[in-house]
Amino acid sequence: MKKTAAMLTVAFGTFVLGGCGLSSYGKGISFAGQRQMTVTPKTEPAAASEITQELVEYPLEQITHIFFHTLIYDPARAFDGGEKEDDYNQVMTTVSEFKRIIEILYNKGYVMVSPHDLAAVNEDGTVSPGRILLPPGKTPFVLSQDDVSYYHYMDGDGFADKLVLDENGEVKCQYTEEDGSISLGDYDMVPLIDAFVKEHPDFAYHGHKGVLAMTGYNGVLGYRTDIAYKTGENLQDDQRKFLDEHPEFDYEEEVQRAKQVADAMKANGWEFASHTWGHRNASDSSLEDLMADNEKWEAYVAPVLGKTDMIIFAFGADIGDWQEYTLDNSKFAYYKSRGYNYYCNVDSSKYWVQVTDQYFRQGRRNLDGYRMYYNAEMLSDLFNVSEVWDDARPVPVAPMN
Repeated sequence: MKKTAAMLTVAFGTFVLGGCGLSSYGKGISFAGQRQMTVTPKTEPAAASEITQELVEYPLEQITHIFFHTLIYDPARAFDGGEKEDDYNQVMTTVSEFKRIIEILYNKGYVMVSPHDLAAVNEDGTVSPGRILLPPGKTPFVLSQDDVSYYHYMDGDGFADKLVLDENGEVKCQYTEEDGSISLGDYDMVPLIDAFVKEHPDFAYHGHKGVLAMTGYNGVLGYRTDIAYKTGENLQDDQRKFLDEHPEFDYEEEVQRAKQVADAMKANGWEFASHTWGHRNASDSSLEDLMADNEKWEAYVAPVLGKTDMIIFAFGADIGDWQEYTLDNSKFAYYKSRGYNYYCNVDSSKYWVQVTDQYFRQGRRNLDGYRMYYNAEMLSDLFNVSEVWDDARPVPVAPMN
């Protein structure tokens, strides 16, 4: 840790554009290099108190970012020999693993921070580095979760159905048991973290929790809010099946319930990012395709979750290599024009941070079956895999194709 900061040094380790969703994290292009850039840190607020003087500033370039996909609540249903078993085993994490990981991180002094703590957007649209002030021995990290839409393909496979508000207005998961009965509980990351922070409020810096990276093609948070469910046009087979099985479906009511849950989450420290509407590979997609996709996100997701200035790339597929984005990059120029100032890829390094006067950019580390099984040493700064591994997982974990 350091008391002051006159220069922000950004170190680039191995930059791997990996995967998100049911796909490979191992594929992509690797870059190596190191560079420095000088930025002017924000001045400390005039209202800083004596308490602030007891805190120390944590180097932004040493802040890690970890992420998960939807958590497996019932491994017996996820790992049942079905066609998706290998995919789940590779890129998902079980509830028991997640709970052990969070407990270990807390005991080691980790504290959740927001990307908005790490950089601030000025009135003129430029970006300035933030300041993280923590007691000695505390370590900030960013937490995110991808694809919290509870896609149709996950039905009956041991995952929650949706996020709901219970009788106390708290966010919980709805879960369909194997016998068809419905339960409410802490079956995924949001209610698990909420419950943990209730017990350990110092785990959330300024009350900030995680970022949910959201697509829109199956709706959000388990609610079928995409316009296709209203119009009945361009339906995928699983969407058509859902509507056939739910003739009472009310689109407007569905959207309203999703908004209520999203609003409750935002009021309780959660944030939302675009994951592209259709889980698009931003590296491979043309600018025109990304523009059309983002228009759908703004039209059908933002009205439910709220507008965001963060994009977490699906598949970890970035719109550039390790070098700084410039406005000559037409994809960056477009996203910047639409108000995106925070960009995240997938990276195998301990930390990967880039801040310019135009954006904040950070690599994320996947904590899933594939990484824990094949690259446990990459996670040793966080936890010992043997202490969190769920023995309900089939082994070996299938290699990525």
